Amino acid sequence: MVKAVDGIDFDLLKSECLCLVGESGCGKTVTALSILGLIDSPPGRIVSGEIYYNNLNLLECPPDQLRRIRGKEIAMVFQDAQSALNPVFTIGNQIVEQVKLHLGATTREAKEKALSLLEEVGIPTPEKAANYYPHQLSGGMRQRAMIAMSLSCDPQILIADEPTTAVDVTVKAQILDIFNQLKNTRQMSLLFITHELGIVSEIGDRILVMYGGRVAEAT
Repeated sequence: MVKAVDGIDFDLLKSECLCLVGESGCGKTVTALSILGLIDSPPGRIVSGEIYYNNLNLLECPPDQLRRIRGKEIAMVFQDAQSALNPVFTIGNQIVEQVKLHLGATTREAKEKALSLLEEVGIPTPEKAANYYPHQLSGGMRQRAMIAMSLSCDPQILIADEPTTAVDVTVKAQILDIFNQLKNTRQMSLLFITHELGIVSEIGDRILVMYGGRVAEAT
């Protein structure tokens, strides 16, 4: 049996940004997917361990309960926004449906929240942008839309998986600013996954360095 992640142990405190850093293939994304119960099984499976959220072991949660937590209380910004967003629905519709599903909002309430979220992540003219399909947005705007969608249910924890990988230096700085603002204004906890050591000082309160599926260093 090959272990992608083995013996990793960490805490994520309220209103804190913990950076999970390491080279590609070291187990960072597998760690994030394990928290949310999104490991494809087969071939993958969690053979042992505990993942506690508000005194609840997520590994022992029934599937229905875990689905309620996922997205609503713990949300994730995926690395490839283009693949994560549905290509046949507009950005606005995707956020609206998320809000209606998890929060029980009316269509009008959900539309208002969608526009507010798009504005919060710095998308210009949100009323216009809400009608765009993912392919009509630049890479940076798609990433912002993905962040807006992850915030739709006001989660307590946000997991960001390499959110600055496929963007240029200017957009990277803007996205880091967005996450810093979200952490401060929303008092949310952030697990920020990256392979770029150079950016962790701009956002991280603490750093875990992973290598070969294990924690090699913690600061």
